[in-house]
Amino acid sequence: MKNFYVQMAMIGIFCSLSVHFSYAQDILPSDAVAGKCYARCFIPDQYETVSEQVMTKEPSTRIEIVPAKYQDVTEQLMVKEGYKILQIQPATFTTQTEEIMVKEAGSRLEYVPPTFETVTEQVMVQPAATKWTKGRADRSCLSSNPEDCKIWCLTEIPAKYKTITRSVLKTPATTREIPIPAEYKTVSRAVIQQPAQVVEREVPAEYRTVAKKQLVEAATTREIPVPAEYSVLTSQRLVRPGGWSDWVEVLCGTK
Repeated sequence: MKNFYVQMAMIGIFCSLSVHFSYAQDILPSDAVAGKCYARCFIPDQYETVSEQVMTKEPSTRIEIVPAKYQDVTEQLMVKEGYKILQIQPATFTTQTEEIMVKEAGSRLEYVPPTFETVTEQVMVQPAATKWTKGRADRSCLSSNPEDCKIWCLTEIPAKYKTITRSVLKTPATTREIPIPAEYKTVSRAVIQQPAQVVEREVPAEYRTVAKKQLVEAATTREIPVPAEYSVLTSQRLVRPGGWSDWVEVLCGTK
């Protein structure tokens, strides 16, 4: 039964039956009748949820800097002054060509070899001669010796010749003079056309375009209000206090 009280208290309702508990005389009903049962309930406190807006940060102001405004402009800046210089104007030349003799005329002796001509001639290599030769036997010969009947003839052997070729001097060796012409060479040379001179030349000043920022509006400040900050707090407010109710008669368990 003790656990029962704990469970009833957790749900906020606590009911007590007089027939089952033994309480002190000051909490039991004073007008109880024997044979009847009585009960009373514990009524918890009643609360309501209350939302309240609480200021967590007071209002203030903040200073904001408005930056200066610039514009891009260009300016011609002289970086080098003008001046004059003396300039040497070199001489001008023209090219001329001419023939010059690099070797005089002369002569040289040239050897002329002899000339020959080829001739042919008959040279006797064996003179003419005679010799005896045996001929045929004579038919009218009556000798019994055949040798007696042969005829010997004296024949002439002509001279023998041989054809030879030989070189015969036609003209003897000589010398001849050959002229050597003079040698020339083409030479180019520079001939002054206009002499050198000094001229004055003016050098202009040098400028450079410089980009810069020009102030249009100076920097300023302005105040900006900062509103207060609030936070909503939720709390429980007691609406009706709880407690024990009066004793009332209930049915007993036997009934």
